[in-house]
Amino acid sequence: MLFELCDESTGRGSAPAEPAAGVPVSKTFRAFAPEQDLLLPPSLDDWLPSEHLARFIAELVDEHLDLSRIRASYTKAKGAPPYDPRLMVRILLYGYTTGVRSSRQLEASCQDVVAFRWLAAGAGPDFRSIARFRKRHLSALGHLFVQALALCQAAGMVKLGRVALDGTKLRANASRRKAMSYARMSEKEKILADEVSELLAQAEAIDQSEDARFGKDSRGDELPQELRRRESRLAKIREAKQALEDEARERAEQEARKRAATRGEGEDTTAQRVADAVAAAVPKPKAQRNFTDPQSRIMKTSDGSFHQCFNAQAVVDDGHQVIVAAEVSDCAADVANLMPMTEQTTVNTGHAPGEVLADAGYCSADNLEQAATVSAASGTEFFIATGRSKHDAPLPAAPRGRIRKDATPRERMARKLTTKKGRTAYARRKVIVEPVFGQMATLQNAKHLLLRGIDGARGEWLLLAACHNLRKLHGHIGVAGLNGLRTA
Repeated sequence: MLFELCDESTGRGSAPAEPAAGVPVSKTFRAFAPEQDLLLPPSLDDWLPSEHLARFIAELVDEHLDLSRIRASYTKAKGAPPYDPRLMVRILLYGYTTGVRSSRQLEASCQDVVAFRWLAAGAGPDFRSIARFRKRHLSALGHLFVQALALCQAAGMVKLGRVALDGTKLRANASRRKAMSYARMSEKEKILADEVSELLAQAEAIDQSEDARFGKDSRGDELPQELRRRESRLAKIREAKQALEDEARERAEQEARKRAATRGEGEDTTAQRVADAVAAAVPKPKAQRNFTDPQSRIMKTSDGSFHQCFNAQAVVDDGHQVIVAAEVSDCAADVANLMPMTEQTTVNTGHAPGEVLADAGYCSADNLEQAATVSAASGTEFFIATGRSKHDAPLPAAPRGRIRKDATPRERMARKLTTKKGRTAYARRKVIVEPVFGQMATLQNAKHLLLRGIDGARGEWLLLAACHNLRKLHGHIGVAGLNGLRTA
């Protein structure tokens, strides 16, 4: 039964009066009792959706990835029981897929983030254990790239009809301010040597004075802090200077042997030329070496600045942007990576790609000749830019008629790229490989490396590439699709 409020003056029904604006009212909220105890223990398994990436990673590690190389490294029964390799690989793969790569961040995530706690089954490995595991098994973790690629192939995501090759500069875990040129090293070495000699003389005078004052039996042989610091800096500079000199001699030896082989000289003449070149080899005055990560190099990055970097290479398949080959070098130039990366693609997948697209950084007379040889042997067709063009520059007209018989390999490639087929193929290069670098930088925080040295950089880049492929695989087949791969 409904009741209406009546207006005394009119006798007509009226609606309840609305509260004045801004005046609080009695509001009923949803139940919230943080002090309430749970009658049954909670299950982490109920907190993750069925198609969550963490479940996908767990299924991969438990059922599909081969961890025998990691398990085989445990050859001693003594000591405290280590963490299960499955647990460590789970959190590392999920961390590198989602951009959580620091060992300290991984430790915190195993406490604070549901997905990590679920993967670790409630265990909380400390950051030292995580860092030691990653360092100890870096080679085996890098090998997971090949296994992840095989899973992508089994899912039909790798077609190899067209692949694109490109490189990206990864910031090394080293400051460019910790680098010094060879000329500066020579200058600083003399200054520090003089300072050390002067401080040693002062220390000797002080020792003699204290011996006369307190006796020779009193302990006082500790070096002053200032002297210890200068001696350590001098040792580091001498070590870096020696390394640059060794590199110069090694480079001179290789060049001398190459020149001798080109001239067809005998072994005795070659040995003499090599000895003379090595004896005369001197590093360039501007040659630099970093004290934090000596194997990193100063490279120009995409923003136009210079930093300590490694050059990461990747070959990406056109079908689903799966990385089919990955490598890291300490050379800023890309030109030396064309044929090795093409060969690695064939080895990793078991098939030669139909087309290989590469920008002008990979163009050289030697590469073009080798590309022609590979094309004749395996059928792989190369589309390599012979130069850079401005964005607003008009496209050259398509050629007509036959090409000259005396055309150079560069002229032949340039003509090939102006044809309709060449334009269509090369136009796909950017949309195949460059988005992959952007996805890895954004989703996996792959702009900087955590591990030092060329081996550390290579292992970390392979792990990042493997996780990129796993993320693509998860998006393609989901968790349920892994069962089909198991029986494939």
